[in-house]
Amino acid sequence: MLNMKSYLSTILLVLFISACQPKHQHKHTVSASTAQQPVQIAFLPDVHFHDIYADFSEADFPGPVNTISGHQATIRTMATQLRSTRLFNENYFALLAALDDLAERNVKLIVLPGDFSDDGQPAHVKGLSKILRQYQQQYGMQFFLTNGNHDPVKPFSRPAGKPDYLNANGQPHAVFSPGSPACPLNAPAQTDITCTEQVKELGYEELLQQLSDFGFYPKTNYLYWETPYSHYVTANYQFNEALTQADFAKRQYEICLQGTGDAYKASHYSHCQQVPDSSYLVEPVLGLWLLAVDANVYQLDPQQPEGTTGHQAFLGSGNAGYNAMLSHKRHVIKWIQQVAKRAAAEGKTLITFSHYPMTDYYQGQADAMAKLFGSTQMQLNRNPANNTASKLAATGVAIHIGGHMHLNNTGTIYLDDGRYLVNIQAPSIAAYVPAYKLLTLYPQQIEAETIVLTDVPRFTELFAHYQQEHLALIATGAENIWDPAILQSTNYKDFTNGHLSELTRQRFLPADWPEQMRQLLLQVDGLALFTLAQLNEDIPLTALADFAALRATANWQHAEQQAFSIITEAGFTPQALASWQGKDLVTDFYRLRNAGQLALADISAERLLQYKWLTRQLQPHQPKQEANKMLSQPNQSLSMSVRKQFGALFSIMHAFQHGDPNQHFLIDKATGKLTDLATFVAE
Repeated sequence: MLNMKSYLSTILLVLFISACQPKHQHKHTVSASTAQQPVQIAFLPDVHFHDIYADFSEADFPGPVNTISGHQATIRTMATQLRSTRLFNENYFALLAALDDLAERNVKLIVLPGDFSDDGQPAHVKGLSKILRQYQQQYGMQFFLTNGNHDPVKPFSRPAGKPDYLNANGQPHAVFSPGSPACPLNAPAQTDITCTEQVKELGYEELLQQLSDFGFYPKTNYLYWETPYSHYVTANYQFNEALTQADFAKRQYEICLQGTGDAYKASHYSHCQQVPDSSYLVEPVLGLWLLAVDANVYQLDPQQPEGTTGHQAFLGSGNAGYNAMLSHKRHVIKWIQQVAKRAAAEGKTLITFSHYPMTDYYQGQADAMAKLFGSTQMQLNRNPANNTASKLAATGVAIHIGGHMHLNNTGTIYLDDGRYLVNIQAPSIAAYVPAYKLLTLYPQQIEAETIVLTDVPRFTELFAHYQQEHLALIATGAENIWDPAILQSTNYKDFTNGHLSELTRQRFLPADWPEQMRQLLLQVDGLALFTLAQLNEDIPLTALADFAALRATANWQHAEQQAFSIITEAGFTPQALASWQGKDLVTDFYRLRNAGQLALADISAERLLQYKWLTRQLQPHQPKQEANKMLSQPNQSLSMSVRKQFGALFSIMHAFQHGDPNQHFLIDKATGKLTDLATFVAE
């Protein structure tokens, strides 16, 4: 028999008349209640908001005046943007476009799962708060934030800044806060450095104060609110008591070098300190619980003497995530489990969000990528271990939305007892593909849709400043200057595609790829790559040292003829494979890695067929156990090395396309089963 509380809560949730009505009707079948208005929640992680028109006037900042807006621009250089995994400037416009889109869709519940700021700087936090309040007042939106590793960078404030703001002459200009090495206290003013408190990095206390309206503290319109440190439950909830227990001083816990302190503290634990935690649970509408997990884990720096205080005592949280949560925030994990149990008992729909992923975010390819690229490359050190994901699934949090990786992805864990975990990786509007996740809650199903921001008004507003920057770089004789073709982008999605291409060329390919693969990729097209795999087995790897000479040999001519025959028999033409370069393959790899199904729109169908065919063709002709050995073992022939390395690469790319659905899908709330809806088109 249905639990009466569960039944009533479900009915009330369905009947909730909010402005959360879907904008589009999709050509698919869901539960019978789709005729009624469901609740919708938007998730925008990794906004990395940077106020491009912040007020630095008190510090005499020499930034350019924008002729379109009439305001002084406080922006970072394009050169810096194109070497970063995120944009710094244009995401200002992308955030406005996303919120306008949500207003048009009549969505009222908006979640920002961490990295809502770019290093928690006062200027940018103030600018973000102003925008959120504007949409809150104008459209009745409710915003719910949780912290990421960029807000704050450390648990306590510290002097900081950036060396690469853009000045009026198109050149980099340093902006730092007093107390930083660039701006020593009581030092005379410098013309080449702007010193302002607007760019220091805020800690938890200051951030929560400035953003208190966005979930971090109880509000009278919330039906329920608590933290891991609250001493009440729903049955005896009172707003005034919740407000008292929400006091910042009461939301602290002890962390030690070895793990969680307090009740979990072992006798040998050392370097123990009190640090803040911003986790909370909120019921914004009847029957819906949003669980905001602060998954920042600021472990103690073992290189610092015991007793060191302030930000100096801690490491950053970027690489810790849930692997460290299990050991260093055990009390929060226990609270999560209790919340999930209570939600089930009280018939609440529980949606959990945090900044960090709870499952593997590479479609099960983490081990294969570690073998090919190395265990510390491709941000693999941030990947949750399989055991970590299973333990999180065991807490009962069935649906989790994360960010941090700037990926569009889905991961699933199914336990033998029927519990499951669907981890939805929401993409960033500050990277390729710029998009956000929209969840629609039905009684038996949850619809997850990825909304791409293709057209963003004003995204070209700063281009004149970048053109001036590019001319200044040419004048100085700088090497490896960024490609100005990105300034010809016709829309914002195209702009982020250009950003990814330059990021791949300038950073990813040099830093992530094994030397042999990198050198080969810079010299070959698709036809040459396949020809290499047909070479006689006695051609050594050293032949790559003079690739031009290799291509002039009889061995190459024979291999090329063999390649032509195989390609033609498969229904392709040699010219088709020759039409793309090795660098194009690398960019497509990152498109698929970052965007999943969303990337398929940016890679031609013909090339995708060629990649699928090459996946089969380049598998090593060895038993599986031999093929899985280290790909860089010495004394391999050139053809076998190409087959191993590129066979593995194409297999990974194939898996990126064919893992769990990540563009548009349904989740069965009872079983966690996913149904792909990506082939259905919205009317």
